[in-house]
Amino acid sequence: ETAWKRYSTILVSDAGGKLAPEPDPKADWVQHSVRVMGLIDNQVRSLRKRQLIGAYATGRRAGAYWGIRSDVAHYRVPDALPCPHGKTLRLAAVATRLEAMRPLLQKRLINWGYAVCDAAMRRHVDPTLAPPAGFPYPSAGVG
Repeated sequence: ETAWKRYSTILVSDAGGKLAPEPDPKADWVQHSVRVMGLIDNQVRSLRKRQLIGAYATGRRAGAYWGIRSDVAHYRVPDALPCPHGKTLRLAAVATRLEAMRPLLQKRLINWGYAVCDAAMRRHVDPTLAPPAGFPYPSAGVG
């Protein structure tokens, strides 16, 4: 909110989880309340993303949006780092947690974030930016 009010260029990196359908909702009020809060959060996130993309489209704001489930090919940057969408979707499915992560998985997540940020920035913010020489962790790739 503060950035929206204060700046005309907004860069958004969205690593938020995707709310999945729940075919068998919990019946107890505690777990049901948690689900309702998740639904509310999901709706707010969706609304803010639509507002942001709309502002980019009308020229009210400059900047770029990239998400953990984005397809790097949609940015149409010819020299984007190689990020097959199937592999990056598997990275997007990694649960957020506060415990240690396997080093290879962590490197792949960093590589993916780096690559999608680069593509979004060169497509929507400054097409004259030099392409990256490679991933931060070249031997890890994205999967």
